[in-house]
Amino acid sequence: SFDEVKLTGTDAFTVEILEENYHTGEIIGFGLANDQGNYFIPTDVALGSDQFKQWLEDSTKKKITFDAKKVMVSLRRYGIQVKGIIFDLLLASYLINPAENSHDIPAISHRLGYQNLLFDEEVYGKGAKMAVPEQAIVADHVVRKAKALFQLQKDAEAKLQENEQESLFKELELPLASILADMESTGVKVDEKQLEVMQSELRARLSAIETEIHEQAGVAFNINSPKQLSEILFEKLNLPVIKKTKTGYSTSADVLEKLEDKHPIVPSILLYRQLGKLQSTYIEGLLKVIHDDKKIHTRFNQALTQTGRLSSVDPNLQNIPIRLEEGRKIRKAFIPSENDWIILAFDYSQIELRVLAHIANDEKLIEAFKSDRDIHTQTAMDVFNVTADEVDSLMRRQAKAVNFGIVYGISDYGLSQNLKITRKEAQAFIDQYFVSYPGVKQYMDDIVHKAKHDGYVTTLMNRRRYLPEITSRNFNQRSFAERTAMNTPIQGSAADIIKKAMIDLDHALKAGHFEARLLLQVHDELIIEAPREEADKLLELVPKVMTETVTLKVPLKVDASQGESWYDAK
Repeated sequence: SFDEVKLTGTDAFTVEILEENYHTGEIIGFGLANDQGNYFIPTDVALGSDQFKQWLEDSTKKKITFDAKKVMVSLRRYGIQVKGIIFDLLLASYLINPAENSHDIPAISHRLGYQNLLFDEEVYGKGAKMAVPEQAIVADHVVRKAKALFQLQKDAEAKLQENEQESLFKELELPLASILADMESTGVKVDEKQLEVMQSELRARLSAIETEIHEQAGVAFNINSPKQLSEILFEKLNLPVIKKTKTGYSTSADVLEKLEDKHPIVPSILLYRQLGKLQSTYIEGLLKVIHDDKKIHTRFNQALTQTGRLSSVDPNLQNIPIRLEEGRKIRKAFIPSENDWIILAFDYSQIELRVLAHIANDEKLIEAFKSDRDIHTQTAMDVFNVTADEVDSLMRRQAKAVNFGIVYGISDYGLSQNLKITRKEAQAFIDQYFVSYPGVKQYMDDIVHKAKHDGYVTTLMNRRRYLPEITSRNFNQRSFAERTAMNTPIQGSAADIIKKAMIDLDHALKAGHFEARLLLQVHDELIIEAPREEADKLLELVPKVMTETVTLKVPLKVDASQGESWYDAK
């Protein structure tokens, strides 16, 4: 029983769950380790012990764990609010090197030379063959992991100190884990009926487009078969061949985009594909992940991206398409969970370009943001050497592509594809941009030089990303690493800022005794649900918190909106 466990005031503990989805996955036991001993606690014993629960909920009892968010969410199902987590080896390992493809305890152990630990799949199998072996085997495995966790904490903490990342860890990532745990447990209400209506509307639309495509081709065929489609396009309709494959002709999206103006069937096929993807991945995909409480409970990946941005699964909110109106409409199904509540959306405006102005210390860019000018129009004026009145929508669109291309580390090839121009023209745009913004050019040169010297780049809050390929002899590898060196401090700092804003906002909502709840973070946007009567106060408070979370050389700007659904709050 739990009485036999000797607790010391700083104890390592793990929650063993086989399934990836810890919202619903069964807990198969707990591991506990300290300098007095190592223990396996079966689930029924642990959850049947008031003493264990009290220990978990006592914020003065220091706990070392692995994946704090998973621990908090999985135990909340049993009404337990875990407190007192002072260390999370998953987050520490991620900050030390985000490029490692595995941050689980056995992998970290093996990297640091502790070999006496089996990988989870060696114990449980994987895929369809996954199974829980007899308790003695589980107990041994879980205890070894807990023991490794207890031992590895010292190594990881020393490494964070050496990298000057303690505050990033203690003040940003660890507090954020608990906010994300709240968001995941809260979930977002989804209107199933609305999705089903969209599903049948899309079905009808797809069927109409299918008929149209068959008429344009003069024959019925299976549009989803690349083989049949290529025969129709390149043999029957004689369209120019752009790219050959082993089995025939390519019908990939980039090929079709190049043929868009050659025959009316091509735009129809592109639309058919986009809507089909919307139907299968998003509408049907969302319907599959609705829980019994009529909500989706996404899982945020806090230790995945190389830049420090969050991503999410079941569903992946980051890539609900917004280019197509039909894609945007999916957001209509995300609604408040209580009567007479509303959804509020707060979106950082052009945060990456503002971060770029700050980091590069480019006078012209700083001045443009300080004067609150339209940055894409400003760039168009500079690159095309025209007045504001002379900038037309095409120029602005091209300037916008260059601005974001610079931020995302795009090549002349990438920009030429984007704007459907030649590489030479694209390079001329980029060159002209650098003439207009010499500070940015200087920053790009300096950061690549620094990355070659240090082997890594950092963000404003000292997040690191190693770039071993930056000294590669292979031109493509090296160029990619150079663009990554330019882009990571910008993207990563933007990620740091929004994470800090979430923590500051959590404090502000609690301090102001708001009922409002943070629901989602997607790209540069925070989604909140709140009682209607709190709306006015929140529309003032949240942007204030978000813009004051850090002080840069340029002001941060937040667009705020509200509505009856996520779609309406736009």
